[in-house]
Amino acid sequence: MNSPIRVTVWGENFHENSERDRAGMAERYPEGMHGAIAAGIRELLGDAAEVRTATQDQPEHGLTDEVLHNTDVLTWWGHWTHADVDDAVVDKVHRRVLGGMGLLVLHSAHFSKIFVRLMGTTCSLAWRNSAEPELVWTVSPAHPIARGIPQPIVITEQEMYGEYFDIPAPDELIFISSFAGGEVFRSGCCWRRGKGKIFYFSPGDQEYPVYRQPEIQRVLANAVLWAKPEPVADFVPPQVVSSPAPWLRGGSVARSDVIMERAGS
Repeated sequence: MNSPIRVTVWGENFHENSERDRAGMAERYPEGMHGAIAAGIRELLGDAAEVRTATQDQPEHGLTDEVLHNTDVLTWWGHWTHADVDDAVVDKVHRRVLGGMGLLVLHSAHFSKIFVRLMGTTCSLAWRNSAEPELVWTVSPAHPIARGIPQPIVITEQEMYGEYFDIPAPDELIFISSFAGGEVFRSGCCWRRGKGKIFYFSPGDQEYPVYRQPEIQRVLANAVLWAKPEPVADFVPPQVVSSPAPWLRGGSVARSDVIMERAGS
């Protein structure tokens, strides 16, 4: 029997506690956005996933060495306090991703320290918050993340994200979104960094109950399954390797006794 995927759902947890947003957040996400995301993954993956939450206001932002050591896939939602995330925690998450941990970067976390570092670009974009519909179109229907997803996903109210989105060309583009003003946006993108898989998914602003929408929950659950480490993952980032002297010299193969000697060493 396969071991469950160990998922840590990380949330900034700022809007849930800010004076301006507290009442609205309590109505939309009484258990917090991180709680809603975690609940959707638990419901859809069941025993196939072991889900915990962590928040920025906890010691080490909830991402201690022990937590990261026991995380196969990390989801990351942030918005207002990116700059307050400790660089030492970002370093640890970065190493873990390079070593094989999956990372799901959600909505405004496009400006998170970890995503900007992994992308190597500004990750800037166009935006407008007018409570307008978003249509999420699948452009790679055979991809595992798109499994069971309707065409399109209709989100009745959402913040607009538009191009130009300053990211490296995705290894795989799964979704694009369209908005009332005619804007389009690469809203579901995949990359590999080191041994780890990264999925960016844009729907999910704090002012709208998007993470309660079944289709959005299904995308995130599918993404967890896709991003999980390979069975042989050792969570060690790729290293510089000093190679031995070549066996081929001057166009001829080195003597078999030398080869055996090196193999034995």
